[in-house]
Amino acid sequence: MIETKNVCRVFPIAGGESFQALKDISINIPKQKLTILRGKSGSGKTTLLNIIGALDAPSSGRVIFDGEDITDISDKEREQLRREKIGFIFQSVSLIPMMTVYENVEFALRLSKYKGDRKKRVEECLHLVGLGKRMQHMPQELSGGEQQRVAIARAIAHQPQVIFADEPTAELDTATSHTVIRMFKDLIEKQGITIVMTTHDMSLMGAGDVVYTIEDGCLKQPTDE
Repeated sequence: MIETKNVCRVFPIAGGESFQALKDISINIPKQKLTILRGKSGSGKTTLLNIIGALDAPSSGRVIFDGEDITDISDKEREQLRREKIGFIFQSVSLIPMMTVYENVEFALRLSKYKGDRKKRVEECLHLVGLGKRMQHMPQELSGGEQQRVAIARAIAHQPQVIFADEPTAELDTATSHTVIRMFKDLIEKQGITIVMTTHDMSLMGAGDVVYTIEDGCLKQPTDE
């Protein structure tokens, strides 16, 4: 689904210096699987997620998305790619507090310019994540786990090919974290979605079909463990 070839990312810092956040990263992300990018805070895993999710571009190297080289595409093309083929789930669920659960998901469909039946799709997604009876509740009336389920429904609503999830379980307890992971696996099986997530939670490693470890901006090989 996605391939990176010798990706590096360098950020300028004060005094004319620079910081190399990623160093020569080459990975392959298979279709319809759960790929985990594992690493400590500051390891570079979120930087890598942003690059393969078309939120950022590498300083060098190539990124291939579903057979297309997206390394040098324009900002407008990146926006279109994200709108049509990509969904995001973040550590902070960022639900709009003045909107109901239903309205939060429906708003995401409007932003993505979804051309189908929005009402039907919203209801389908909320039933899929087990919130069919909570559509008219406000975000503050939900538990942390339920809010994350809304974020998942919102991310899958426009029928993306890939979901990128950045530390989606960081604010959840262990039981709820494993519930979210089971939901990811169900989405892969039933919706044919590819999911890439970052985490530092070692208890979740066994759920990944593919696990890459990022350490100090470098890809740590299995033989390095």
